[in-house]
Amino acid sequence: MGQDYYSVLTLTRSATDGDIKKAYRKLALKFHPEKNPGDQQAAEKFKQVAEAYDVLSDTSKRATYDQFGEEGLKGGVPHGSTESGAWTEGYVFHGNADKVFREFFGGDNPFQEFYDRVDGDMSMGFGGLHGRGSKKKDPAIERDLALSLEEVFHGCTKKMKISRRVMNEDGHTSSIRDKILTITVKKGWKPGTRITFPEEGDQGPNNVPADIVFIVKDKPHPRFRRDGVNLVYTAKIPLGKALTGCTVEVLTLDERILNIPINDIVFPGYTKTVPGEGMPLSKDPSQKAELVIEFNIEFPRQLTPEKKELIRKALLH
Repeated sequence: MGQDYYSVLTLTRSATDGDIKKAYRKLALKFHPEKNPGDQQAAEKFKQVAEAYDVLSDTSKRATYDQFGEEGLKGGVPHGSTESGAWTEGYVFHGNADKVFREFFGGDNPFQEFYDRVDGDMSMGFGGLHGRGSKKKDPAIERDLALSLEEVFHGCTKKMKISRRVMNEDGHTSSIRDKILTITVKKGWKPGTRITFPEEGDQGPNNVPADIVFIVKDKPHPRFRRDGVNLVYTAKIPLGKALTGCTVEVLTLDERILNIPINDIVFPGYTKTVPGEGMPLSKDPSQKAELVIEFNIEFPRQLTPEKKELIRKALLH
């Protein structure tokens, strides 16, 4: 006698699609191998439940099964009119119950999401036997938001595309969908600034989606680096100018040229501070921090005897 798929799922032939999904969900969790390690009977039942769901959740397979039974489903039945001589291909279950389970719940390890109790009772979001009434929230997903200094200086809008698992309308199955998250970058945001999109992670029947958090990180810049709210610029000057004074030309982030006079003697570790030419302050972008000029003093590789003598007279007498 053929297998009764309805009995396997503890259903009647009048079961709706929703009834079939609910029954599979309950039984698949009950007989899952992770809950029943080493139990061959449970493993076989888990496979039978998967095959029954594979058939009854498919409209065409279910219709064939209802009319011709398991023998007709697996052996093939006349296609359309019997006079045509054409027969449908017989159904063969692929045998991968885990595949059915993953496709139903979503994810590579979906069982852990729904079942983690010693006694095997599901939480189901209603408290269960142990009063677990709240869903567990997934850990936050953190990603770098790499910004150029120009983007932070002027402010900008960044659009970040994410792919996430979302629940379908049936409340049981899920699918992967793309979403665009819009970030309004404010002037002066510091490295480490966190932008949080609450619960935009993967959805699941028994979990609260994770927050997605973007963390500001500076891209390397050819002229500047940041030190807190200040901008740091390194000027290369020859030793002669370090001793006698010079003017340092700086191209700013907003494309202005600053000519900064250096009248002091530039010694190792010396810096020149220019107020109001640093990064905007995030709390008040109309105010700017400082531009700090550091110096890389270039020494001559060789000197003629005459120049050495002149330097001795100038510096050592």
